[in-house]
Amino acid sequence: MDFHGRVALVTGASGGIGHATATRLAEAGADLALGYAGNAQAAEALAEHIRQMGQRSVTVKGDLADPNQLLTLVDTIEAHLGSIDILISNAGVGTRLPLEAISLEEWELTINVNLRSAFLLAQRVTLGMRERGWGRIVLVSSVAAFTGGIVGPHYAASKAGLIGLMHSLAGSLAPHGVTVNAVAPALIAATGMLPGNADEERALTLRIPVGRLGRPEEVAEVILSFVANPFITGQTLLVDGGIYPR
Repeated sequence: MDFHGRVALVTGASGGIGHATATRLAEAGADLALGYAGNAQAAEALAEHIRQMGQRSVTVKGDLADPNQLLTLVDTIEAHLGSIDILISNAGVGTRLPLEAISLEEWELTINVNLRSAFLLAQRVTLGMRERGWGRIVLVSSVAAFTGGIVGPHYAASKAGLIGLMHSLAGSLAPHGVTVNAVAPALIAATGMLPGNADEERALTLRIPVGRLGRPEEVAEVILSFVANPFITGQTLLVDGGIYPR
C-alpha cells in the first residue's frame, strides 16, 4: 500500500471518518488536501501532523452546497499539490427529522451536500484521472441507503443516490484505470451522526451484533483497501457490525 506521488482529496476531513482516512492515506505516502466546512482548527492540526510525517498537505475550506465554491476548491488544490489522483467523498450533513418536518430547504441542502457535491467533484477530477490512466474514487454512503436509517428520508435518499452514482461511474471509468467504490457505515462513534442521547445510543448499540459502536479507523481501513486494490470496482461494503447482512 504505497501511494507516494499520489494526491488525495478527502472532504469532511476535520473529524471522524475523514480524519482517520486522511491520516491513513498520509501514512501510506499520499499528499493530502483536507476539505472542511467549519472546523478550521482541527483541519489545520491534521495538516500539520501530515507534514511532520513527511507528506505535503493543504487545507481547503468550502461550502459543498455551493457548486462554485466546490470547483474553486479543486482549482486551489491543483495549484498547490497537483492533479487529484484519489477522491474520498466523505463530507455529509443530516439533521434528524420526521417526514412531516422536512422542509424543501432542508431536503435540498442534504441532497446538495451529500450527493450533488460527490457528482460534481467526480465530474471534475476524473478528466485528469482518465488521461493519466489511474484514479481512485470512494464515496462514503450509509447503511441508511439500504434500511432507511434513523436520520430521515432526506438523508437516506441522499446516501442511496451515492450508491447509484457509484455504479454508473464505475462502469464508465473502469476501462481507463479508474476504480469507483462505496462504503456504507452505520453507528460509528465520533462522527456527529449519532443521537447524542446516552440512553438512545445504548439502545442502538444493542442492535449491533458485535456489541459496540464502530470506530472511524475501521471505516478508514476499508477505504484504504479500495484505494489499494485495482481489481475491485463497483462495490459497496457495509461497515456496520453486522446490522444489515447482505
